[in-house]
Amino acid sequence: MDTLEDIDEVVHEPDREFVESTNVWQFMQRYGIDDHEELIERTTTEVEGEPDSGVEWFWDVLPDELGIEFDEDYDRVRDDSDGPQFTDWYPGGKINAAHNVLDRHAARDTGARNHVACIWEGEPGDVRRITFQDLRKQADRVANALEDRGIETGDTVGLYMPMVPEVISILYGCLKVGAIAVPIFSGFGVDAVETRLSDAGCSVLFTADGFYRRGDEVYLKDTADEAIAAAREAADESVVEHTIVYDRLGASDPDSGVDVLWHEDRDEWWADSVAEADDHYETKSLPSQHPAMLLYSSGTTGQPKGIVQPHAGALLQSAKEIYFGFDHQPSDRFFWVSDIGWMMGPWTLLGNHAFGGTIFMYEGAPDHPEPDRFWRMIDEHELSVFGISPTAIRALKKQGEEWLEGHDLSSLRLLGSTGEPWDPESWKWFYDEVGGGECPIVNISGGTEIFGCFLMPMPIQSLKPCTLGAPGLGMDVDVVDPDGESIVDTTDRGFLVARDSCPSMTQSLWSGDERYLAEYWSTWDDLWDHGDFAQRDADGFWFLHGRADDAINVAGRKVGPAEVEGALIDHADVNQAAAVGVDDETTGQAVVAYVVVEPGVAETEDLRDALVGWVGEEIGKPFRPRELFFVDAFPKTQSGKIIRRAIAGTYEGEELGDMSSIENPEALDAIEDAR
Repeated sequence: MDTLEDIDEVVHEPDREFVESTNVWQFMQRYGIDDHEELIERTTTEVEGEPDSGVEWFWDVLPDELGIEFDEDYDRVRDDSDGPQFTDWYPGGKINAAHNVLDRHAARDTGARNHVACIWEGEPGDVRRITFQDLRKQADRVANALEDRGIETGDTVGLYMPMVPEVISILYGCLKVGAIAVPIFSGFGVDAVETRLSDAGCSVLFTADGFYRRGDEVYLKDTADEAIAAAREAADESVVEHTIVYDRLGASDPDSGVDVLWHEDRDEWWADSVAEADDHYETKSLPSQHPAMLLYSSGTTGQPKGIVQPHAGALLQSAKEIYFGFDHQPSDRFFWVSDIGWMMGPWTLLGNHAFGGTIFMYEGAPDHPEPDRFWRMIDEHELSVFGISPTAIRALKKQGEEWLEGHDLSSLRLLGSTGEPWDPESWKWFYDEVGGGECPIVNISGGTEIFGCFLMPMPIQSLKPCTLGAPGLGMDVDVVDPDGESIVDTTDRGFLVARDSCPSMTQSLWSGDERYLAEYWSTWDDLWDHGDFAQRDADGFWFLHGRADDAINVAGRKVGPAEVEGALIDHADVNQAAAVGVDDETTGQAVVAYVVVEPGVAETEDLRDALVGWVGEEIGKPFRPRELFFVDAFPKTQSGKIIRRAIAGTYEGEELGDMSSIENPEALDAIEDAR
């Protein structure tokens, strides 16, 4: 187990010159805030005798601090008369996120119109650069094409697209007309796509003939067709009346050899529809709480949740985090490894484009054609901020430092990570080998439900390995025991909760209030239960220990899978690990572990026994794995998360259901044939 004692050393200490150059430090100077602890208190708590304090004060000054423009000013910061569960933020205000992230930068009287909004690299190596002026014209074409097809304010539009620059204009075009964008992960199969189309009731779907992944052509159109047919059967015939298809693989050319099934009554090529539309559209002014996006949880447990994100809240939250947490600078080139179908995709776009910033987008696999693909792109495109999951770093670390050789990564200013707990060894490898021992790792955690972070280090903070720093600005979070009593000052482990809402917190789910209240507000009175195990150490550093609902209960004693995995990864012979809870007649549940060993390490019975004993020594004998298997890879999402449900289901011999979110489905065979 990675106890707080194991990670108690401060590794990163920003120098004074850097601290005083940051956006967050300058904000502190404007309001007479002396240190980080006071910063968190002032932005989350009403301090007696200090008018510039509290959640409402912070979210009221934030639009001006970030330069966010409301078309009509709001009457008050919020109306929480119905409780934190249903807070109305910025009531009376009018805004459109697309105006803030696009229109105002592309205006004729600004110098930003010819600034690059997106640098894109396809897996085969093709590169495109899109300016804000280019992007505005294309988004306006999308908006006009949508209205030509009957889309009105409040209608839903699906985005089942590869990571090509056109996804940006589709998202922004939806925002311009007041439609609700429904991004869908490009790696999903028929069942997952159908579920989202049916639930959202999309009448228009943007898709593509396909994209490139690991040197192969991956076809989207066929999957989209099957999903549409299933959605129409499950819902009604009005689901997806129009499909607009972007030609990535060349399928529109009869001589390309790429064949797609075509429905003349529904399908249109992008070049014949969007590209031919008028490139001027008057962006609509919308109420602050008007839905901008319908983002679905990954669906790795139960029915996916449709999470509604408003224009004002989504924009302010993402912009706040990019500006303060990632210290946005005009010269930044920001790359976060994600798909448009996951929260981090639109978060990256809105947060950076709010300031006219440049984002980098990559289409393909991280190790194609060689494991140095990311390092080469950082070098060639002089990227300054790089975000990735801990699991992806563990996989790249396994390939060895030699793949970093010859690549200049000195353009990097900050590193980012999210999605799961770190282990200290991998965190330090990322910090030392990729960041050169100078770039802070801004390790963040929140969720789709708040379109941002509950926990997020500021760049002015010292860092210990694996830490998430502290609460984000304006985020009133706490650690509580099973009775809902705060234990954040005790260094004990407890449950991560929010004591107040924030503008980007979903007010409900697409399916209605009942499930929303049950999922997030039913554990304790007026506390948002985020479902994570959290802990703050004696020095004030916050840490997460995995999902509380993933806890393995061995004879009444609970342990998080991340703790077992962390203990295994701490062993010198282990590169990656996955732990799951399985049924046990004696103890109720038992731990079963799978490991990927370091290169050159022999998979022996002696090593197996040693690893089982190691876990017992590190976190206690009850949690020693009942069985431990050797594998070559784990089933993961495209963002690098290990899909434990698939591992546990394979072990138990259960029907797995839809596994289309798996990036490497062959890994399931490896789990089945585990050694």
